[in-house]
Formats: sequence, C-alpha cells, structure tokens
Amino acid sequence: MPQHAPNTPVCRDCDGFATVAITTGTRHRDGTRATLHVTCPACNGTGRALPTPALARIGR
Repeated sequence: MPQHAPNTPVCRDCDGFATVAITTGTRHRDGTRATLHVTCPACNGTGRALPTPALARIGR
C-alpha cells in the first residue's frame, strides 16, 4: 500500500528553506567563520505558504 504524505503548501519564495546561514568571510579568534542567520521575509521563517486573504468584492 502506498503511503500518502500530507499536502502542505511550501513557500514559493524560499521553497521550504526558511532559514539560511550566510558566511561573512571573516573568522573568529578560534578559527570558525562568522555567519549571519537570515529568515525568509515572506513566510517569517516557517517554510510554509501563508493562506491568501479572501478577495473582497468592491462595488456592485
């Protein structure tokens, strides 16, 4: 029997990779690299697509 995975919508801006680490090129005293952790501004770091707001009908 095939296993079905839940259909969770993935963020279209980050493709599910909501948080990334970017190296700055500098090193700390112990030799490790300095990194910046950046989250996706579209999904606020969740990796899932936010529900679209309902369209409002304006006029007649």
